Amino acid sequence: MPQKPETLEARIVAKSRLFTVEQVQLRFSNGVERTYERLVNKGQGYGAVMVVALQDARTALLIEEYCGGMDSYQLSLPKGLVEPGEDVLEAANRELMEEAGFGAEQLELLTKLSLSPGYMSQEISVVLARNLYEKRLPGDEPEPIRVDSIDLYQLSDLTQRENFTEGRALAALYLVRDLLEQRGELTR
Repeated sequence: MPQKPETLEARIVAKSRLFTVEQVQLRFSNGVERTYERLVNKGQGYGAVMVVALQDARTALLIEEYCGGMDSYQLSLPKGLVEPGEDVLEAANRELMEEAGFGAEQLELLTKLSLSPGYMSQEISVVLARNLYEKRLPGDEPEPIRVDSIDLYQLSDLTQRENFTEGRALAALYLVRDLLEQRGELTR
């Protein structure tokens, strides 16, 4: 395993309401020095969750909401920040209720995913939610979110849709499909 580079200096170079940019001067084991910039957590460190909620054995809920980064309405999975005092599973269930109008009787933490580890320190916990029931909580969304669904065996079709571009959501859907197949809980 390679030796981690030595941090020579780290400082915040930009900050907004949502983002903090840190500049890090590093020295690698071969003596080469480089400056990296990365987005870092705002300091709260509670994390984030993404929920693969199954309506039935092979149908996952999707939500469609406006995404400022893409300046378009995008399909994805319910997701959001873990609030102070919540654990990951509580946060997943709350986000599911706020964004999709469902709660889950069964929640399972599967893994953590990163978006761009070369530039971002954030990770998102992927949670499988099953045995859904209708329950809506008010959220912080500026407008109602449209709820859609996808068959776990039609994921390649999903990638052809203009309004679905989030790689983490696609990875989470494939992960759930493969996991359920391995457990013998899902078959074509």
